Amino acid sequence: VQLQASGGGLVQAGDSLRVSCTASARIPSTYRMGWFRQAPGKERVFLAVITGSSGKTYYSDSVKGRFTISRDIAENTVFLTMSSLKPEDTAVYYCAASRPWTDWPPRRFDYWGQGTLVTVSS
Repeated sequence: VQLQASGGGLVQAGDSLRVSCTASARIPSTYRMGWFRQAPGKERVFLAVITGSSGKTYYSDSVKGRFTISRDIAENTVFLTMSSLKPEDTAVYYCAASRPWTDWPPRRFDYWGQGTLVTVSS
């Protein structure tokens, strides 16, 4: 399975942006789909995950209330809608897929997209 992330770009602080991740094939229903980001010189960090079976969502405290993860099962696509963007949200955003673990460090994820760059100007 290949994941293709898209939708990044240059926005201003306070703007909203939606990035997408489309899978080349149907992801097993038990898999979780997640979003991560990596800022220059920093580690890749977890942002959000959506479960395959029930569609439950979980967020890191850093983005809870501002970011929303959602999916379109028919289109094999997962979205991350970001609002009230801040300059510190500037990073490469990655989507990933994992088996049904109950925690979500990067090592739990088997498939990764190539990343899409989001730049937030002040």
